Amino acid sequence: MNILLVEDNTTIIKGIKYSFEVNNYTVVAKSSVKEATNYLSKNERVNLAILDIALPDGNGIKLYENEIKTRGIPAIFLTAKDDEETVVKGLNIGAEDYITKPFSIKELLARVNKILLRLNKHSTIQVKDISIDMDKMIVTKNGDKIELTSLELKLLHLLFLNVNKVVTRNTILDKIWEWTGNYVDDHTVTVYFKRIREKLGTDIIVTIKGIGYRIDSEK
Repeated sequence: MNILLVEDNTTIIKGIKYSFEVNNYTVVAKSSVKEATNYLSKNERVNLAILDIALPDGNGIKLYENEIKTRGIPAIFLTAKDDEETVVKGLNIGAEDYITKPFSIKELLARVNKILLRLNKHSTIQVKDISIDMDKMIVTKNGDKIELTSLELKLLHLLFLNVNKVVTRNTILDKIWEWTGNYVDDHTVTVYFKRIREKLGTDIIVTIKGIGYRIDSEK
């Protein structure tokens, strides 16, 4: 998933880029309306935009109206202005959400995840004969439900959230800690994915030696 961040505060940029990239988002940061407009004019694919309202050479709301909204890109506004008029205007013109500075990057990440999952029209993803309903967390093979443990299901879901992208072993280890509160080593991760593969009966999970795992969508 590609995120366009339009923000001129370098501290905020570094914080968002680090946290989002750890979670397998690609973040392209631009610090002005002009830079963002030039980037978008190259027909770069953007899944969501995070826009500061006050920019050095213009206004994030006008950037949204003129460049972002016309391309059908969902947006979240970052603003130091918590006055009702600014917030309402941003929402009325079609923005998905707003967040007021100072803010929690974890909260911003959660809002982005929620928006992208809601806007994803294909809540069921299929690769070969394996399908996963991303909302209901149900995995099937040729229509028959596959029983996975809670952790196995979360790991498979993580790979499907990042189809065509490598999910690193470090990310997987961090996620297992987040989900279970337990520390596991590389060998345990290998065992988990061996079990998942056995239950799926279809080897859709590609091992990238020394790096992580990936599921590739069929072209």
